[in-house]
Amino acid sequence: MSRADRLKPSEFDIGETSFNRGIERESLRVTSNGELALTPHPSALGAKLTHPKITTDFSESQLELITPVFTSVDDVLAELARIHQYVHHSLDGELLWPASMPCLLPSDSKIPLADYGNSNVALHKKTYRSGLGIRYGRSMQTISAVHYNFSPDDTIFTQLAAADKTPNTTPYRNERYYGLMRNFRDLSWLPVYLFGASPAITSSFAKAAAHDLIQLDEGTLYSPHATSLRNGDLGYQSETQNGLMDVCYNGIESYIAAIARGTTTPHEPYVHLNTDPSSILQLNSNLLQSEAEFYTSIRAKCIPEANENFLNALARRGVEYVEVRLLDLNPFSTLGIDADALRFLDLLLTFCLFSDSRIHPPTRCLAVTENLQRVVRQGRDSPDKLLLNAPSGARSLSAWGTKVMDALEPWAQQFGEHYVSSLKQQREKLREPARTPSAEMLTRMVDQRIGFVEFGTELARQQHDSIRSPDPDTLSEFKADAEYSLTQLVDREALEEAPFATFLANLNAEYEDIRTSLADTTS
Repeated sequence: MSRADRLKPSEFDIGETSFNRGIERESLRVTSNGELALTPHPSALGAKLTHPKITTDFSESQLELITPVFTSVDDVLAELARIHQYVHHSLDGELLWPASMPCLLPSDSKIPLADYGNSNVALHKKTYRSGLGIRYGRSMQTISAVHYNFSPDDTIFTQLAAADKTPNTTPYRNERYYGLMRNFRDLSWLPVYLFGASPAITSSFAKAAAHDLIQLDEGTLYSPHATSLRNGDLGYQSETQNGLMDVCYNGIESYIAAIARGTTTPHEPYVHLNTDPSSILQLNSNLLQSEAEFYTSIRAKCIPEANENFLNALARRGVEYVEVRLLDLNPFSTLGIDADALRFLDLLLTFCLFSDSRIHPPTRCLAVTENLQRVVRQGRDSPDKLLLNAPSGARSLSAWGTKVMDALEPWAQQFGEHYVSSLKQQREKLREPARTPSAEMLTRMVDQRIGFVEFGTELARQQHDSIRSPDPDTLSEFKADAEYSLTQLVDREALEEAPFATFLANLNAEYEDIRTSLADTTS
């Protein structure tokens, strides 16, 4: 009997509020005609280095909106809505781009890096982004997404451990988290099919890459059956990592070791990128500048203490939550994501936590990647015939997806009617690919005879006009947060610090120490 069959949802004290969740939503600031806004980060939004809810991702023009942690879907979305209300209120004639794939971009060198100030931490952030730009191109870094942070509360692990007749220890929780992540990776093609929303791009975005896309109009390229080009080879990817890093999520030790190798192994093409000896253009010339450069569908996460290296924190305290990173922005949602998507993810992640999870050999890791890429490019092309490599053998997307939905049904019943409704909607997408957001995007563009930029700009205007103005309390709260973040920035920049080169050398040495300590424990 499998673990999933043995552990019945009805036997556990579990529901929607048994989980902690948070959202990070990225979005480009654009002009009224769909071009990247080249203005500085709006001062009304505060200091992006120190504001807890409003910052930037890669570019100065790329907002990142971050919720605190909540135990209900409605509450986390309500907070994300409040952040959006204040941001829209503070934009001076600009809009938020609703899609994952970028708007009209200037030449690569004119895409501004996010600038966080003059402290060592700020310079570290900017130098990291500079390194991303010279390694992969700045255009690729303007691709935006929604990240979903998720963790069961400790009562779930206590019940799981009791069912497994073992103590609820940090090693046990790590084991369960890595099992969750392996299972999620095996099924990562499913949320990409259901929620992928990047079947088209601007022609200029693809001009430097080999592709087989079809021209919709002079400014738009698309793939007719694609779900999420963002998750494919035209999207946020690193061929270097794919070819040289072996991360199969088989346990916390091997995960930390693989990332430590990545952050300490020089990569010859990157060694030659520092062409100007008077400036530091990247944090180092290794495969990964830091763990943040590790591109993947789901990450193990924990919260480091002040000045603590992330890998050290992960080794000391274990996994505290997972970060789901494969979600495209939903262009039809003002917030970039909706409650039905979050509820489906809750069900899927719960199922992945409670199910058996076999170790992934390299062949299974390869199958995970191949399945995902097949759905990225062909997902809506006859799902009942599109074959994927399931652990049990070849299965059609539709058959495998239906089997997963059936397994999620008892969890939906346990979590309540909203979850039942969400699962029903996802079943309908399996039966009718035209209901997926990727299909809806292409249908609108073709039916209205508009290109990708016009499509995105029109939605951006509609969403800006429709979003509610912040109420007086929200406005006052966010203004105070912005002012406090600016004060914190001034205080931070007043501190005496070592030269940045020394600061950076010390950080890079920490990764070397971690790799050495790992080698010592395995020798």
